[in-house]
Amino acid sequence: MKAQQITMLEIGKTLVSLDIIEKQFHCDLSKCNGACCVVGESGAPLEENEKELIADTYPLVREYMHPEGIQAVEEQGWYVIDDDGDTVTPLINDGACAYAYNVNGVTLCAIEKAWFEKKIDFRKPVSCHLYPVRITSYKSYDAANYEKNKICKAALKMGRQQEVYLYKFLKDALVRKYGEQWYAELEENARVWFEQNALEAQ
Repeated sequence: MKAQQITMLEIGKTLVSLDIIEKQFHCDLSKCNGACCVVGESGAPLEENEKELIADTYPLVREYMHPEGIQAVEEQGWYVIDDDGDTVTPLINDGACAYAYNVNGVTLCAIEKAWFEKKIDFRKPVSCHLYPVRITSYKSYDAANYEKNKICKAALKMGRQQEVYLYKFLKDALVRKYGEQWYAELEENARVWFEQNALEAQ
């Protein structure tokens, strides 16, 4: 089978889109201004254990939040169920995540701020950490896909300039989600994939 006919790689019980291997990507906050914390129809998807983590850490995260975010949480709860039935973070009226805050026009995460300040052990929802990779969980496997979004246009440009591949940019997040061994297998699959493509190009 020719390499270009393959669209997914199987790593453990996860099907990984080749976009995650092939795309060059590096966030450029100076250009996107943290738009991923603002755009979208619902908040950040939460895993089951993250609901309790957010509830437990909220008293320490609260000090970094804007009043509008605090109001949204106090009115809606630490998390909500969206129209698709998924558990997500609540939103402020303008569409921003309730846990977001703004510094000089750049939207950042109050949860991550508390983590950086070493006040909590929970960095932020893993779905945020993984963006622009989205994980869809099925009964017997996960599907990991790259979510194309115009707000990340600058990140694609910076990735090409710095020659950073998406799976390498997201190493910490992917290790957090699936573990060191899983990521090592992903790296090996990526190495083999690029070698195959180089041979076919000769």
